[in-house]
Amino acid sequence: MTKRDYYEILGITKNASDDEIKKAYRKAAVKYHPDKDGGDEAKFKEAGEAYEVLKDSSKRQRYDQFGHAGVGGNNGGGASTGNPFGGFGGFNGQNINFDFGDGGLGDIFGQFFGGGNNTRNQGPRRGQDVEATLQLSFEEAVFGVEEKIQLEMDDECSHCHGTTVEPGYDFKTCPTCKGAGQINRAMNTIFGPIQQTVTCDTCGGRGKVPEKICTVCRGKGVERRKRTINLKVPAGIDDGATIRLREHGEAIGNGQKGDLFIHIRVKAHKHFTREGNIILSEQHIGMVDATLGTEIEVETVDGKIRMKIPSGTQSGTDFKLSNHGVPNLRSDKRGPHIVSVVVDIPTKLSRKQRELLEEFEDNKKRSIF
Repeated sequence: MTKRDYYEILGITKNASDDEIKKAYRKAAVKYHPDKDGGDEAKFKEAGEAYEVLKDSSKRQRYDQFGHAGVGGNNGGGASTGNPFGGFGGFNGQNINFDFGDGGLGDIFGQFFGGGNNTRNQGPRRGQDVEATLQLSFEEAVFGVEEKIQLEMDDECSHCHGTTVEPGYDFKTCPTCKGAGQINRAMNTIFGPIQQTVTCDTCGGRGKVPEKICTVCRGKGVERRKRTINLKVPAGIDDGATIRLREHGEAIGNGQKGDLFIHIRVKAHKHFTREGNIILSEQHIGMVDATLGTEIEVETVDGKIRMKIPSGTQSGTDFKLSNHGVPNLRSDKRGPHIVSVVVDIPTKLSRKQRELLEEFEDNKKRSIF
């Protein structure tokens, strides 16, 4: 699929300034946000990709010279903003694992080249990682929130506390491997008979087994039940972020719990959009107010505040409201709220209004001479 020109996506010319690029992106982000009615996720990502390149002077120069090839854009559409879930399983692409198991070719060649399957040298047993999605309002993401999340998963057995042993009993030496955790097994292969060391099937490599297995979990060490997770979401978290809670995942007998990964989704706001720690909004005013100046009431995440509009304000002028934006995750500082003023030009005029405007224009021309 042929990719569209980045300037065309944002509706700007190649000579556009940095401010024009930023304003074009803000407009597209508001229009196409996928959580809004009439939004378009594909176009939202497309606009994000275009902005990521054009806002960077070096990337923009390479793009102007070499096109998409100059910024690594030959692999089709989609915003190049990175994978927020990367590094713990991957949502983009596939993870393919080859498991030969005990007695397979992996063990044969490991033994052949001096490796061997020594379970004791491996890390501790871990339970499965768990993933969940938490949806927040715009304000909850800005100010932070405490949530209780209920999940059904394998949790530590309430009777044996994960030991797999019936309370009052202990472990004993594994009768199969005599406490070694491994056994020797002879295999006939295409190379002839091979002596192979493998993990003991009876004790799973631990070298010991329960004197009596737990009567509740039947030796598994876990029970399936609902768990309530208390989650403190930090102020300033953004859409697409992931919170990792170590050892809050599924339990496993005689091992440590897996991790819990909570993916954050933030609902679109009716009036605000966000760019990093900056909150953006538009404020419509009339032509007369823009000309003469006025004071207006502006909505922010902190409530309504008064803002002065100086006389002669042009449509598209940005006003900065300091410390009314999003908190920085690593400090107590907050970004600004940028209010972009849109001057509304009347489409219908009364005869009197038209006469006044014509008189104004006539006086303006006369003043030149």
